[in-house]
Amino acid sequence: MNARAAAGKLSAGAARGSERSAANDARDRPVAEWQLRLYVAGQTAKSIAALANLRRVCETHLAGRYEIEVVDLLVNPRLAAGDQILAVPTLVRKFPEPIRKIIGDLSNEDRVLVGLDVQPLR
Repeated sequence: MNARAAAGKLSAGAARGSERSAANDARDRPVAEWQLRLYVAGQTAKSIAALANLRRVCETHLAGRYEIEVVDLLVNPRLAAGDQILAVPTLVRKFPEPIRKIIGDLSNEDRVLVGLDVQPLR
């Protein structure tokens, strides 16, 4: 099993409740325009809130164009080193480049949109 599958990959489709295997994801649909990775540490209130807030922002502003990969560092702590994760929850925008990071529960929608470079700073 690869690290991505072990991390608990969620796609835009999975966010709406239709989970697929990682193999089917790669074969059945094109690469998402926005590739996001959310690092969490278990099922804490902040981790759950961060995922819910991220899904809401993505469905509102990036509908059908995003992919979310959730990495639980309690399950796979070594995966934190690749993106230099120092705090959780942390959102990493892998694509489009450049890589960007946002730390916290993602409750401030404007901050998340500016951090992801979806909307410019006002």
